[in-house]
Amino acid sequence: MNKRNLLLSAFMSLGFVGAFAQVQKSNVVDEVIWVVGDEPILRSDVEEARISAELYGEHIDNPYCVIPEQLAIQKLFLHQAALDSVEVDEARVIRAADEQINRAIQNFGSRENVETVARKSIAQYREQQKTMYRNNLMIGQVRENITKNVKVTPAEVRKYFSSLPEDSLPLIPTQVEVQIITSVPKVSRAEVERIESRLRDFAKRINSGESEFSTLAKIYSQDGSARNGGELGYSGRNQWVPEFANVAFSLNDPKKVSKIVRTEFGFHIIQLIDKRGDRINVRHILLKPEIEESEYERALGRLDSIADDIRNDKFTFDEAAPLLSDDKDTRNNNGIMAYTDMETGLVTSRFQMSQLPADVAKVVEHLKVGEVSKAFRMTNSSGAEVCAIVRLKNRTDAHRASMTEDFQTLKDIVYGKRCEAVVDDWIREKQKNTYIRINDNWKHCDFKYPGWVK
Repeated sequence: MNKRNLLLSAFMSLGFVGAFAQVQKSNVVDEVIWVVGDEPILRSDVEEARISAELYGEHIDNPYCVIPEQLAIQKLFLHQAALDSVEVDEARVIRAADEQINRAIQNFGSRENVETVARKSIAQYREQQKTMYRNNLMIGQVRENITKNVKVTPAEVRKYFSSLPEDSLPLIPTQVEVQIITSVPKVSRAEVERIESRLRDFAKRINSGESEFSTLAKIYSQDGSARNGGELGYSGRNQWVPEFANVAFSLNDPKKVSKIVRTEFGFHIIQLIDKRGDRINVRHILLKPEIEESEYERALGRLDSIADDIRNDKFTFDEAAPLLSDDKDTRNNNGIMAYTDMETGLVTSRFQMSQLPADVAKVVEHLKVGEVSKAFRMTNSSGAEVCAIVRLKNRTDAHRASMTEDFQTLKDIVYGKRCEAVVDDWIREKQKNTYIRINDNWKHCDFKYPGWVK
């Protein structure tokens, strides 16, 4: 979630714990807990938001008080976005959602683990992330419209800085820029033939009517969708890797099984379920190849050799990455790692240590600026184990803000405080003119904006 825009401060009463326990004890599968304007907030919406926060590594105290208010504020903004005819860049939405999913996979170790925590398939989770990011962009645009007249002068920044005791100055966290070269261990021909033979057998059994696709998927598929019989849900072409999408969207007969498809995730066979315009629903069975330990050792040795050549000035990391790296996300950018900041929507190469993939962070922590690491194993964005070397391109250590080094950061803080005051006034005014109804079991919170309860 957008911390600045949505994770608004709220203080919860202890009495709500009992209220929520009562709700949980009921046999109601779902229920409307708030209505804002003509938009309902469901209990399931709150639970979905809580799970998403967990996937991002965010802890929210008493989420069943905080999250409903966040969702209600969100609906106020989205209603205004509709009135203002706000539009967003859909390509940007798709890119950001994919990056968030990749980060979740790296944080939780595999696609299967993400699906277990999210309680849905990766495809379904991707749709959720797209909706969330699309909403955040629209909310951001509304906020910009509300705060467009806010200005901050250098004198105001200096006044703010001088008013702070030294031990209260903002802490600027450590930030790093990292370059990476990866090597994907090779799959033996024998292993490829073994998997392809098995998938051909599955296809034969399905086409002959001997077995149901969904049954075989539940038993044998190594994708998180196995629990749903391999079903991925209605998805657009851009939601899947091109190799998979090209074959899936070429299917026309639900009774036939696709050819074998190889992607970065493994080997698949696909069955069409239904088509709706430019979206389709398919099942698939995924088998992942087993890679021999000797191949990992060979990849590690290759990368250590590359690292030695870089240290001996035979070529630079910048020169090596485009030619030698298997990492499709970074090799065309001299190996520089980057991600989309969910708060700003901007692509940045400056990571806080907690934002790096865990395997990379462990190595980078001990590197000096300009130093190239030894080869190591890591889980990539596809959930596969690969080998890598990294170079610490730049590091800015955590420090207390100063006027000389961090003027822009301090200006942003002052500007943010001004904007929040303007937005707070807007929310309170919007509350007065919006129909709001809250289920009695959900009123026992000390909300930041008391105008919810009328």
